[in-house]
Amino acid sequence: MNSSLLTAPSSSQHSSPFLNPTPFRFSTTSLTKRRRCRISVVRSSSATPDPLTSPPLSVAPDVFGGRRELTGVQPLVDSLPPPLRLAGSALIVAGAIAAGYGLGFRFGKSQNTALGGAVAFGAAGGAAAYALNACVPEVAALSLHNYVAGCDDPGAVKKEDIEEIAKKYGVSKQDEAFNAELCDLYCRKHLRKFVTSVLPPGSEDLKGDEVDTIIKFKSSLGIDDPDAAAMHMEIGRRIFRQRLETGDRDGDIEQRRAFQKLVYVSTLVFGEASKFLLPWKRVFKVTDAQVEVAVRDNAQRLYAFKLKSVGRDVDVDQLVSLREAQLSCLLSDELAEDMFKEHTRKLVEENISTALSILKSRTIAVLFSRGATPVAEELNKVLAFNYLLISLKSHPDADRFARGVGPISLIGGEYDGDRKMDDLKLLYRAYVADSLSSGHMEESKLAALNQLKNIFGLGKRETETIMLEVTSKAYRKRLAQSVSGGDLEAADSKAAFLQNLCEELHFDPKKASDIHEEIYRQKLQHCVADGELNEEDVAILLRLRVMLCIPQQIVEAAHADICGSLFEKVVKDAIASGIDGYDDDVKKSVRKAAHGLRLTREAAMSIASSAVRKIFVNYVKRSRAAGNRIEAAKELKKLIAFNSLVVTELVADIKGESSDAASEEPIKEEEAQIEDDDDEWDSLETLRKIKPREDLTSKLGRRGGQTEITLKDDLSERDRTDLYKTYLLYCLTGEVTKIPFGAQITTKKDDSEYLLLNQLGGILGLTDKEIVEVHRSLAEQAFRQQAEVILADGQLTKARIEQLNEVQKQVGLPPQYAQKVIKNITTTKMAAAIETAVSQGRLNIKQIRELKEASVDLDSMLSESLRENVFKKTVDEMFSSGTGEFDGEEVYEKIPLDLNINAEKAKGVVHELARTRLSNSLIQAVSLLRQRNRSGVVSSLNDLLACDKAVPSEPLSWEVPEELADLFAIYTKSDPAPEKLSRLQYLLGISDSTAAMLREMGDKVLQIGAEEEFVF
Repeated sequence: MNSSLLTAPSSSQHSSPFLNPTPFRFSTTSLTKRRRCRISVVRSSSATPDPLTSPPLSVAPDVFGGRRELTGVQPLVDSLPPPLRLAGSALIVAGAIAAGYGLGFRFGKSQNTALGGAVAFGAAGGAAAYALNACVPEVAALSLHNYVAGCDDPGAVKKEDIEEIAKKYGVSKQDEAFNAELCDLYCRKHLRKFVTSVLPPGSEDLKGDEVDTIIKFKSSLGIDDPDAAAMHMEIGRRIFRQRLETGDRDGDIEQRRAFQKLVYVSTLVFGEASKFLLPWKRVFKVTDAQVEVAVRDNAQRLYAFKLKSVGRDVDVDQLVSLREAQLSCLLSDELAEDMFKEHTRKLVEENISTALSILKSRTIAVLFSRGATPVAEELNKVLAFNYLLISLKSHPDADRFARGVGPISLIGGEYDGDRKMDDLKLLYRAYVADSLSSGHMEESKLAALNQLKNIFGLGKRETETIMLEVTSKAYRKRLAQSVSGGDLEAADSKAAFLQNLCEELHFDPKKASDIHEEIYRQKLQHCVADGELNEEDVAILLRLRVMLCIPQQIVEAAHADICGSLFEKVVKDAIASGIDGYDDDVKKSVRKAAHGLRLTREAAMSIASSAVRKIFVNYVKRSRAAGNRIEAAKELKKLIAFNSLVVTELVADIKGESSDAASEEPIKEEEAQIEDDDDEWDSLETLRKIKPREDLTSKLGRRGGQTEITLKDDLSERDRTDLYKTYLLYCLTGEVTKIPFGAQITTKKDDSEYLLLNQLGGILGLTDKEIVEVHRSLAEQAFRQQAEVILADGQLTKARIEQLNEVQKQVGLPPQYAQKVIKNITTTKMAAAIETAVSQGRLNIKQIRELKEASVDLDSMLSESLRENVFKKTVDEMFSSGTGEFDGEEVYEKIPLDLNINAEKAKGVVHELARTRLSNSLIQAVSLLRQRNRSGVVSSLNDLLACDKAVPSEPLSWEVPEELADLFAIYTKSDPAPEKLSRLQYLLGISDSTAAMLREMGDKVLQIGAEEEFVF
């Protein structure tokens, strides 16, 4: 048999493990070994009995065949008990022997003949007796058959009765004929087998009592497990042969289902012994996995059948029974848990579907009007079922319950998907609305909503959003009722009343505050629809604010937002009217909006400032985009005019003052600030010109321009000073007009332009210090340009000083700044000259010290590398001076300090230079000796001694020792100091005796050396 018998059908035929395939049909044309018999099993196809409540399985009376009649000597054997049958057998044998002996003696007349007759007749009697006893097992089998066939219910067959039958006939149950009848009764061929009659056809599922019926019947018959297992294997072979005879697909499915049920039932019947009693793998070529699949699928079908009895009122007994059924079905805990959860989920899904159909029906309004909420009722059923399962999960005997008892989840079911999530949200919203229908939220409802959220699988954010929307509507409704009914106004504490209202609805007080603010804003918008707030509107708003306990900052923010938007529109219209359009009507509308909307002065000025500064920035952008400085200054002049004629009037109207009064106060403050810095203002001519004067203010009028709205926060300090400098240069240079033939005329401006410059400084938000700095930097720039021409060579003479003083007075630069510029120029020129001198070697340490005494900052003029070069050059000159002197304190301390260089680094330079010059001095001395240059030789030897003082050396070596002696002799004649002569003797390696001899010989040695050299 191939493995397809245990392979599950294709998914096109089975949508689930509980789908019943086409019924399995047994053939009724096969022949039995003994007789042909057709049976009919009585079953009802219309109703499936519950295995927990149905009676034991009934089998048709003719399932074992009809009663069998005794033939021949069988009735005699049946009538004789075993002792009498044995005695009769003995009498028959004895009678035959006696008859044979008598007849043989009678006819043979001899003893031998009589004995022969006795033997012959005794053998015949023994054969008859044997035949009589040989049919005893067959008679016992017939009696057993008739006993079983006479029982209407196979369960009525008793093991004691069968043993009594065996005892009656004196046979053993192991007798071949008797045992064969037992096996035949247990599993008759074709339809006459008990096991086959118990198993349902291929299209039907097991009912759960098949295993117990077969085990009981097998136990009643007393048949051994190996014999019974062999019969089960025989049934499998017959199913295999029938499958081969089936040619259609449906028949093949039926046989496969029948074989799977046989495997499952056989496994349960024989238990653990089935592993070696039922060799499915060897006989039918199936795998262990296919056997497990057969067991699993049938166990699932059987457990699913038992789960149908579980409803929403499940109790402890049902759960215990389910657990026992699961264990008896050999179903794993994992599968049982999944099936139980799926079953409970389907029960819940039925309620959810019903609730959704009610919610989406057209009669929902009618249902709600009756006072009952069908949707909530269905959801309450779901919650009650969920509570029941949760309580059962925590039951003390929960270990005995069916697996999977616990909270319900819709995951994996019909409502597990994004498309169904909206429906679940609708149900949740409906339940929240029903919970708040009484005007308050109970604690039990909150717990129910939390459980419903978990069942539906909704997120925290989603449920909070739904709760907020529904609760907000309920809160608004309760609040409206409290206001209209006067309860809120009559309450002693409005805050306590509102807090209590939030607690009843379990509503967040912060969200309630937001609703209060929204209500106040709506009322405020309604009140300002005509453009102003009258006294009645103010009173209404105050009453609403008191009842809703709205803080002052919230009220101010609402007024600033709503009234501010209206006021902003008025301000923009006023600004858009321009310089010529700001007439009395515009002024009236501004004053009405500023005071009628009940805005604070700070809020009104903030709104106006935002709009005005945008116009200011536009003027600035046009000024920056201008092609030249003149055009840029003209745009700034327009900005000044806009500020004086429009913005100043706007600020005065907002404050409710006249423009002259508004401008006089800043002028007075400005004058007070200017008086504090009279010295600075008087020193700069341009600053004196922007200082307000009576004659110019009378000429231009008292209108000086407001300074409350500035560009200080819109532009950086550098941008503001650049704009101020642009207009200042315009005031200084005037306006250039081009005429034909390439000529141009410069028109100087009068001092009135400087007053406009002062107003520009106020618009730009510049402080007095910043303005002074702009004027000073511009004057300093002009003075520097002329001073650099005068001091081109860096020399400062008396005439040039007088010339520079005249320039300083012309540009109006304070003396201290002029001196700083002059010093900077001269210092720069001097630094360049000193650097050139150092590079060319024309500057020594003595000159450097003189410059430092003259307060010249050489550290800033000369780089460190140049100062190190000066030091190196100074030391090199000391080693080549020919004096033989070396002052360590001077070289190692004073000179590095004067040059501001690292002393340790300078010491390293000295040592390195001394080592190099030491050997070079010896070579130079020998060279001069050969040239007979005595003074040169003495100078070189002194340099050698100076280097030795810096870095003490070991005795020197030379290829010609006589030349060293000549050097020493020459140096001796120069009257050196004793310590120098002694040190030279050591360095040249001359012994004391040689030195003494050279002193005695003196000039004679030098003359001989000269003559020898001349001869050479």
